[in-house]
Amino acid sequence: MSTEFLKVAHAAREAAAELAPLPRAAKDRALRVVADALVARSAELVEANAKDVEHARAQGTAEAMIDRLRLDDARIAAVAEAVRQVADLPDPVGEVVRGSTLPNGLELRQLRVPLGVIGIIYEGRPNVTVDAAALCLKSGNAVLLRGSSSAYSSNTALVRVMQEALRGTEVPADAVQLVPGRTRDSVKELMRARGLVDVLIPRGGAALINSVVEESTVPVIETGVGNCHVYVDADADVDLAVQILVNAKAQRPSVCNAAETFLVHADIADAFVPAALRALGEAGVTVHGDAAIARYGEVVPVTEDDFYAEYLSLDIAAAVVGSLEEAVAHIRRYGSAHTEAIVTRSQRAARRFVALVDSAAVAVNASTRFTDGGEFGFGAEIGISTQKLHARGPMGLPELTSTKWVFTGEGHLRTSEGTVVAG
Repeated sequence: MSTEFLKVAHAAREAAAELAPLPRAAKDRALRVVADALVARSAELVEANAKDVEHARAQGTAEAMIDRLRLDDARIAAVAEAVRQVADLPDPVGEVVRGSTLPNGLELRQLRVPLGVIGIIYEGRPNVTVDAAALCLKSGNAVLLRGSSSAYSSNTALVRVMQEALRGTEVPADAVQLVPGRTRDSVKELMRARGLVDVLIPRGGAALINSVVEESTVPVIETGVGNCHVYVDADADVDLAVQILVNAKAQRPSVCNAAETFLVHADIADAFVPAALRALGEAGVTVHGDAAIARYGEVVPVTEDDFYAEYLSLDIAAAVVGSLEEAVAHIRRYGSAHTEAIVTRSQRAARRFVALVDSAAVAVNASTRFTDGGEFGFGAEIGISTQKLHARGPMGLPELTSTKWVFTGEGHLRTSEGTVVAG
């Protein structure tokens, strides 16, 4: 490993040990100082971000990706407010997960503790730099941030502002660091830093996530791409279904919880599909539909790849299905286990859909856009996990902790005959 990387990794390790025992009040004060600094230095941050946006445009980057990259005063203010919201959240560190008094008199407790040093590898969105730092600091963890080279100027400026703000607090400034370097070599160093980094969390497209999962020697919490579905059941309210679908697709199409496919039960297709096509068209959405959808209006013929796609744009795949079970089978085949929604007036259908769909989040009569740490009340999230380990769905503060067992006795000794108490 390079000398530069080892320097920041060891500094993060030391900062993590210093940060872990700090009380909530110290961490909250530091987060509020960081939030104030972000707002106060907004012009500096926007100027740095403009360099990244200009470079992205020169490279022919799609507008959807530029939107994810862009910072302005309003977005920086929103990021700072998210930091303040994290400060207001309960501190998970020290929480007793479970406890009991054993028959031998030992008092047993399982406590939440920080993970240690968390590495974040992410693409595009510089707000992740601040969200990740805030959540890691609040949960007592140091963080090594490796954003994409496309946001290098933005991320460098954001980390500089946060570090300088932290120097006036009890939280060590080295608890937030940018991994040095802009090439893939620096990513590989982070992925191979077993013993220095406790866990890696990748945020981005399928290629990034698969690369980290397959190549890393550091344990990985896998976040997933968002091929989300809206299923309109036979017993749906048509007007409500159209509103939910348009919101799920068009409210902000460049994010992982935007809908990428809608499925409609054949029994309601005559009423729903024409209305949906009109509303989606008015929102600027291109529909990639199967032959049954095409009977109701002009669409782009759908392909197999369309059903697998995370468009992140004003495009959506569409198909008519013969039953709720067929809709679920489609979701299982093509979905990414992120978020699926059902629109229905039938409680039985809603319960069955929830039971059959194996995704991190399921929405009933609501937009997929709500799968979000902030919307769930967790504060800014570190990512949305689609795996099935300790973290699944929006990852807030508790998901950034591990546990330790503490058992307390009064001179308890274990012998071949059983437990005795010394003295």
